[in-house]
Amino acid sequence: MTVASAEDLLAGVAADPVGTPEVGFGVYVHWPFCAQKCPYCDFNSHVRHRPVDQDRFAAALAREIATMGALTPGRTVTSVFLGGGTPSLMEPATVGRVLDAIGATWGVAPDAEVTLEANPSSVEAGRFRGYRAAGVNRVSLGVQALDDGELRRLGRLHDVATALEAIELARATFPRLSFDLIYARPDQTPAAWADELRRAIGLAADHLSLYQLTIEPDTPFAALHAAGKLKVPDPDLAADLYQVTQEVGEAAGLPAYEISNHAVPGAESRHNLVYWRYGEYVGIGAGAHGRIALGGGRHRLATVTERGPEAWLERVERLGHAVVSTEAIVGETAGDEMLLMGLRLREGIDPARYHALSGRRFDERRIADLLHHGMIETLPDGRIRASRGGWFVLDAVVADLAA
Repeated sequence: MTVASAEDLLAGVAADPVGTPEVGFGVYVHWPFCAQKCPYCDFNSHVRHRPVDQDRFAAALAREIATMGALTPGRTVTSVFLGGGTPSLMEPATVGRVLDAIGATWGVAPDAEVTLEANPSSVEAGRFRGYRAAGVNRVSLGVQALDDGELRRLGRLHDVATALEAIELARATFPRLSFDLIYARPDQTPAAWADELRRAIGLAADHLSLYQLTIEPDTPFAALHAAGKLKVPDPDLAADLYQVTQEVGEAAGLPAYEISNHAVPGAESRHNLVYWRYGEYVGIGAGAHGRIALGGGRHRLATVTERGPEAWLERVERLGHAVVSTEAIVGETAGDEMLLMGLRLREGIDPARYHALSGRRFDERRIADLLHHGMIETLPDGRIRASRGGWFVLDAVVADLAA
């Protein structure tokens, strides 16, 4: 349904006082602006050639936080994620106002994880110290590659030297550090990727997000790929690169806890675990998505906000929020979402929780067939997880289990 006003949004929803305390409660805040659009990116990010009115956007973010807080009373925030776009283009004072608004709306756990995404090209020492003072305790750097030629091909504004300086500064400023790398790039070999990954691990991050390059529709890379000017590894080579990723990560003490994420045990992204464990989170800012728990945590209300930054801003100032659509996620649909998210995790999913959400049980014959073909594994506590092979065809595994 389309939401016309804050009153309509609240009128149709009975606020759930329970939520998902066993999983956590996350707040995602989207900053939609970038200095430059990367050619592979299909995120909701926008380039503006005039200064952004950060005071105005900060006030609107705080107002949308308050509106969403009315739907989620009594929650304790376990994680905040400032994503984008490029949140490191925010002034520290803007970040502080957003975090203050979150603290004024909900309780915040003493050990809450507060992550800010940053691009190395927008990193400054004073800005990092300002973020730390505002309450950020984890930074995620968009490094993407440790090769200058590859960074240019990926359309990044930084070089390797800038990335290394940003990593060193982040290590000195924040208790926790993660950074992203993209692999399965054109002409990349398993040996070269192994060397690059070992170098990355040696930079002392406790968490790495390692993504295979994908060709997303309606991006410059998609046009180049369609024209035959950009070739990515074939499936067999991509599988070899993925295997290298697993082997190098495990050997260095950063095993994969999710399809694309590796961490020292205990350093996993708590915010992303809220998503993958099918917990509850609110989405704040232009184009943000949320999943608000209803019915004692058994159902979800999916929310989506207006994508255009200026249209989002005008809508929040007029209505108190910029939610443009909501959807009730109940029964088997909730179970399917839980499967799709939870089977991304090495810890897998609890069949009893799936039954509680979906109202149905797994077909034992399908379980047996997937086990026989090595697509899933069962754990001693009864949990089910996708195997490494199953991760490659996760959508098919989910469809089979949910059938």
